[in-house]
Amino acid sequence: MASQHSATPAGLLGEETADAPSADAPSYDRRRAWLVTAMIVAFMVINFADKAVLGLAAVPIMDELNISHSTYGLISSSFSLLFSLSGLVVGFLSSRVSSRTMLFVMTLTWAVAQLPVLIVAAVPTLIAGRVLLGAAEGPAASMSMHALYKWFPPHRRGLPSALQISGAALGTLVSAPVLTWLIAHHGWRSAYAALAVVSAAWALVWWHIGHDGPFGHVRPTGPRDSAERAPAPVRLPYRRLLLTGTVLGSISSAFGASWALSLSHSWLPAYLRTELGMNPATVATAISAISAFSLVLLLTVSPFMDALKARGVTSRWSSGAVQGIAVCVAGCAMAAFPFTESALPRLLLIALAFGTVAVAVPLHYMTAAEVVPAAQRGALFGIVAATGTLPGLIAPYLTGHLIEAADTAASGYTTAFLITALVMVLAGLLAVTSIRPERDARRLGLDRTVADTAH
Repeated sequence: MASQHSATPAGLLGEETADAPSADAPSYDRRRAWLVTAMIVAFMVINFADKAVLGLAAVPIMDELNISHSTYGLISSSFSLLFSLSGLVVGFLSSRVSSRTMLFVMTLTWAVAQLPVLIVAAVPTLIAGRVLLGAAEGPAASMSMHALYKWFPPHRRGLPSALQISGAALGTLVSAPVLTWLIAHHGWRSAYAALAVVSAAWALVWWHIGHDGPFGHVRPTGPRDSAERAPAPVRLPYRRLLLTGTVLGSISSAFGASWALSLSHSWLPAYLRTELGMNPATVATAISAISAFSLVLLLTVSPFMDALKARGVTSRWSSGAVQGIAVCVAGCAMAAFPFTESALPRLLLIALAFGTVAVAVPLHYMTAAEVVPAAQRGALFGIVAATGTLPGLIAPYLTGHLIEAADTAASGYTTAFLITALVMVLAGLLAVTSIRPERDARRLGLDRTVADTAH
């Protein structure tokens, strides 16, 4: 976090710029830290495969169960009914419950959530499974990032953070062809069964190796009486933290990105298949290509941010403006592709619209982390996730309603994409203008080392 005493710009994550830890810093276990990183990347892969399965199976589910676009939209939106609330609640529990336990319980619940439709395939069981899945996945991104931060010192978090978020793109990249193959050859229920097995297997492995790391708290290294005289962890009123421009802008970029991502999971496969005439295999290839584009961006953003920092660029421009601009660019592409007739330009614009927003996901956590003490980081991440992902509750159902109410499905999709574009551009502009981590850190009276290491 930007220091109120130094003009040196904070790094990508608002961390210390020195590579060497101080004498009293916790020990960095490189091997274990990267093992945990690999597990968390796998966690995010499963997380996004769970989200994608309903969209990939949308057409056969609607055909078999004879449900309308608005009913399907309701089923898709039900995923977010408890998503934001659970992210908020678990965020506040993160200072009392270990990350090992939280992620273990989450993934076991993911497995259970896939079971109702295997017993009775109907609208109520689809909704019940999605509601339970959403409740268990609401805290997933923020709490897995929180767990990851416990294994790396502040100045080493850039690449692990990018890899954690890349698990989202990798999840769709891998799951789209695999789940589509299962749906085409063994029925859509087989995809749900496979995800239940994979989730349960990950939970069992995590329980054995997913212990909390040493950077979640400060361990006293001096005599006992010195530890007893150590200052209490810095804490600030959440109202002050939430009303900073940096946090509001981070939430805004998350909101714009989430609107596009929710449509990507719920309606993009159906749109490609029914409106653009693609067969299931081609749809899977297109979804994977968009995810690959997102993955490249995510793996590029960390060294790009580091390069900007090395040139003395502040967090406001290196991470704040970048996430806002990414959402704006995606919004402009979203507005353009429904009116593009040529196939290749239209697919490129679709990739920009649904793939570019991935850049905003790690950056909004990073900018928020720069203006909050570590003791409150998990809770604030939960709040950012809860408010930033609210579009998942609105966008899928609204899109289904617009398709059903329009004269043609194509015009309904166009209206939905234009509304999405407007939301994204406004959200991106707000992020660009309001995210100023260095300024807000000074106003809160925080030293960057307090925000990143105090607990």
